[in-house]
Amino acid sequence: MAAPASRPSLLLADHWRDYQLVDCGDGMKQERWGGFNLVRPDPQIIWPRSGTERSRTGAATPARWEGWDGFYHRSDTGGGKWEFRRPLPESWQIKYDPLGLTLKIRPTSFKHTGLFPEQAVNWDWFSRLIRSARAEGREINVLNLFGYTGAATVAAAKAGASVCHVDAAEGMVKWCRENAALSGLAAAPIRYIVDDCLKFARRELKRGRRYDAVIMDPPTYGRGSTGELWKLEEHLWNLLVECRALLSERPLFFLINAYTARLSPTVVENLLAELLHDRGGKLSSGEVGLPIQKDGKVLPCGIYGRWEG
Repeated sequence: MAAPASRPSLLLADHWRDYQLVDCGDGMKQERWGGFNLVRPDPQIIWPRSGTERSRTGAATPARWEGWDGFYHRSDTGGGKWEFRRPLPESWQIKYDPLGLTLKIRPTSFKHTGLFPEQAVNWDWFSRLIRSARAEGREINVLNLFGYTGAATVAAAKAGASVCHVDAAEGMVKWCRENAALSGLAAAPIRYIVDDCLKFARRELKRGRRYDAVIMDPPTYGRGSTGELWKLEEHLWNLLVECRALLSERPLFFLINAYTARLSPTVVENLLAELLHDRGGKLSSGEVGLPIQKDGKVLPCGIYGRWEG
């Protein structure tokens, strides 16, 4: 049975040079993405921003956000739109120097930029495992489900793995291919798959494919490539079971990321403990976060569960 972690921990992604979380407060965050500063909403930031003034009645007057190039204004009816103080390129690149990655950044209509910088702590972790296995002469095959724009895929490939990148959105898979090329991996052994993750896993099992590692970042809700409905509570365990069947005889790691409040680190660790109870190995779980440059606080950004063989 896998050895459980002592307690969930908080891992900080603090090795960035091209990215910085500058300030947070009043439901917003200011970030530096390379040469550009963007202000975006974040529902977890319920504390006031430094400099917020309060009247005698306690009413808050939020401090003004200064020095930004792009500001995402959320609409009361849903969605929102960007306001730009100066013309920005449609996209630009930032580097994650510890792993030699170059990644495309683009402000999208749904506030995201195509990258979750806090995930660098997981890239660092599994890159070390892959490099160590490769040094022993092992070939490592990684399955990345719900792969989004592929930063984890690119990191795994950079470390020497063959990777199968799966996402139901064709645009995200194309973005992953661009990130691979920017990182010097245009010819790397990466399979780019547009498909429903659960159906793809089942087909891979029938085809007899096996993987040494699995990465997944399942959404709360989602749609497959042909409209299949995904609900986390109903479908996650079934997907995990299919992925277990896809593991090789000597699996290297299993990583689950999550951004939904419906899961806690302990829940994710429990899922992995039940899934891999007869595989031995080591379990850990916790939060991933970003240091806030202005005041030294930490912004928690998501949770993780890890199994290491």
